[in-house]
Amino acid sequence: MKIVKIAGLTAALALGVTACGGTDPASTEPSAAAAPTATGPKFAGQTLTMWRLGDTNPPSQAYMDDLIKEFKTQTGADVKLEWIPWPQVNDKFTAAAAGGAGPDVTEIGNDQVPLWQSQEALEPVTALAGAGEQAQIPKNLLGLETIDGEVYALPWGAGTRAVLYRKDWFDELKIEVPKTWDEVIAAAKKIQAEKGKDVDGFAFNGGSDANHLLGALAWSEGGEYAVKEGDKWVGKLADPTFKAGFATYTSLVTEGLSGKARLTQNTVDIRTRFANDKVGMYLTASWDIPGIETDSKGKVKADQLAFFPLPAKAGGEAPAFFGGNDIAVWGNAQNKELATEFVKLATSKQWADRYAKDGGLLPVYPDTLASLASDPVQAPFAAAFAKAKAFPADPNWTEANETKAVLQNAARSVIEGKATADEALAAANKELEEILNQ
Repeated sequence: MKIVKIAGLTAALALGVTACGGTDPASTEPSAAAAPTATGPKFAGQTLTMWRLGDTNPPSQAYMDDLIKEFKTQTGADVKLEWIPWPQVNDKFTAAAAGGAGPDVTEIGNDQVPLWQSQEALEPVTALAGAGEQAQIPKNLLGLETIDGEVYALPWGAGTRAVLYRKDWFDELKIEVPKTWDEVIAAAKKIQAEKGKDVDGFAFNGGSDANHLLGALAWSEGGEYAVKEGDKWVGKLADPTFKAGFATYTSLVTEGLSGKARLTQNTVDIRTRFANDKVGMYLTASWDIPGIETDSKGKVKADQLAFFPLPAKAGGEAPAFFGGNDIAVWGNAQNKELATEFVKLATSKQWADRYAKDGGLLPVYPDTLASLASDPVQAPFAAAFAKAKAFPADPNWTEANETKAVLQNAARSVIEGKATADEALAAANKELEEILNQ
């Protein structure tokens, strides 16, 4: 296996040998449903290791309990489930790709598929993608998962983002739901005037997932991060369209809507402040609601919250990040046939629809997605999904986005007065091209 070039992860490579269960590796071709025999189901007595990403919560844990129970009924195999907290994901994946302790099956962000496929860490599931119910999943949802004609993961639930706001505050302060960017600013300022200047009216995200917010604002102006020209990536950060979105992004701090002391906060940090009455609005998804209820110790409940699509400064709705969670067979799974059976069950319509519902994601099956138009919670996300865009589909995007924080550093240098926007974006554009083309 190649080792991912991510700074600061060396210690993770010292993890031990593979902990996956199973027997000798088998074909990745999806097998027929494991039918009981005279001695029981085909995979009886075997154990599959499965990674879920993030922190567990009651709906997601109940989903996994039921899925694992059904999998054992069909195959006879047990599943060892491990939840990987987000701050540990890159370390764990890097160690597993280097031949350390890894799973048989893993949840994986769709924008991470090119990175880990480039490390030979994912097994193709192409045959599964084109058969049975999985063939109903729209092909445009497989853009990041399809590399050189092979599919390396299957969509499990789609993720776009919208603005989460304190509905109870809006009602109390008689604020109408914003439909324009100017109305967002006005609402944020009114919240701060009434709730205190230490409250972020609209929270600036400058952390590990900052580009979900910056990307939406840049795409809404017609900007792009980079485009592929021939076999090379050409950066577009210095283009006027990207600059316009970048200016809106940094203005959240320079205009005082979000505190300058919190330039590195990510969604998890913002969620915690939101739960403690320190944020009025921020860009996220409905999967944050269970965490908010927990972080607030029950003081902030779901019925006090609501979403609206992020307005574009140029008018209309801003495109949301075309994200989502996939499920994949790990490259060194000990029994790839058994692992593929798990992916097959998890991505069937029944279980994929429930995964999305229980996890606050959008379903990947078209008829279920269409039914959300009348859902007051999910309708803003379904609308945003129609305009969603993705980051550059390159294995080195993670290095630019998270490890080296190219755009985050550019934004901080402008906000702190260390560089003009033109200077910061020119330098960022050069660095982005170097990373994507290495």
